[in-house]
Amino acid sequence: MIWRMVLAVVLVGCGAAISVAPAALAQGLPNSRSELAFSFAPLVKRVSPAVVNIYTTTTARVPRRLPFPFPGMPQQGGDRVQNSLGSGVLVGADGLIVTNAHVVKGADEIRVVLADRREFEAKLITQDERYDLALLRIEGVEEKFPFLELRDSDSIEVGDVVLAIGNPFGLNQTVTSGIVSAVARSAGGINDSNFFLQTDAAINPGNSGGALVALDGRLIGINTAIYSQSGGSVGIGFATPSNIVERMITTGTTGGRIVRPWLGVSMQRVTPDLAAGFGLSRPAGLVVKDVYLGGPGADAGLKRNDVIVGIREQGIDDEAGLRFRLSTLNVGAVVPVKVMRGGKEVIVQLKLAAPPEDPPRELSQLEGRQPLSGASVVNMSPAVAEEMGLAEWRPGIVIVDVKAGAYAGRFVRPGDMILAVNGQEVKNVADLKKRVASGINSISVGRDGVVFPVQFR
Repeated sequence: MIWRMVLAVVLVGCGAAISVAPAALAQGLPNSRSELAFSFAPLVKRVSPAVVNIYTTTTARVPRRLPFPFPGMPQQGGDRVQNSLGSGVLVGADGLIVTNAHVVKGADEIRVVLADRREFEAKLITQDERYDLALLRIEGVEEKFPFLELRDSDSIEVGDVVLAIGNPFGLNQTVTSGIVSAVARSAGGINDSNFFLQTDAAINPGNSGGALVALDGRLIGINTAIYSQSGGSVGIGFATPSNIVERMITTGTTGGRIVRPWLGVSMQRVTPDLAAGFGLSRPAGLVVKDVYLGGPGADAGLKRNDVIVGIREQGIDDEAGLRFRLSTLNVGAVVPVKVMRGGKEVIVQLKLAAPPEDPPRELSQLEGRQPLSGASVVNMSPAVAEEMGLAEWRPGIVIVDVKAGAYAGRFVRPGDMILAVNGQEVKNVADLKKRVASGINSISVGRDGVVFPVQFR
């Protein structure tokens, strides 16, 4: 029962006082201990059966070498069995479970334990490491399982009370409570979305993949990561919003993957200086730098120096916000995009398109006695940029992989762009391979928006 205590308010310094009669004061107080009590127990009883514990087993072949092998004695080796634990959420009566991809990565065996302690084998349906989400299904059981419905994560506000349910440190079915601390928190390095609900409900190792639940009993997020310098909870936890989870369920159960639609423009964040120059009330949104001919943005009428400030009903503050909003939308949908143009608000109708693979990627691994040996490169395209989680792209060559221990690892890493060799621009993979064959003295590398030279001796 929610109740309020009415107190007398005294206005100090003006010689007046507002008093409340004893009868009115008593009317706002609880009449019994039962009225004073407040508990999440009914909610927990309703939702906890849909939260499961996940146990995985991974067998890895570990070669072991004797430091001083004797003739005729075989080198020792063996299998190392690694066990890990996490949490998951039943989202379908047919046994469909959503969890984090890192919980089940590389697992040979997956077992789930329900709240009633029954154990089942589960099969990995699909996973998307870019969003750190995976779908499992309980196998060989003909029954209807309890499950949680998803709630629109955009309906959540800062200050809403939430419960986190999971399996921290192997402690089965642990429930913690807190509030939503932020609804659009950018947290780089966790997953491709970089867009999370932040909560102060205690989340610890083993909570990954567990449920973040609103007080109406619906799922608003999958607990994914924490910020901590000690490994334990310090009250800063991050959950992948349910709108991304819903897209994962829709695409993953039909054999597809989440494809972020392409706008066909390149953009940069609005800084305070840019905001002043464009006459904006605050530094928010993304400035259109270039519009690609024939792309969705050009067809919708977007222009250079337009400031994108919203998609549909939602505001856009930065690149992470744009990536998240696009990830929740389907290719082919027509959405209203709010832009500021010349100090005026303009709405354009933009038809979302799949990012094209133009030019073809031409995947190649560079080999031989040269500084880039061991690096795999492709031609950059909107499709490659989407796969790599980049907000925008530019023509050129991008490194997609570097073999472990390869010489190239001293100079470059995946995501780097090779812009020039020996001071001369390279435009595609074929051009790069020709330059490599002729000998490399230096390269220009693009990384995180910064271009820097690398000299070889």
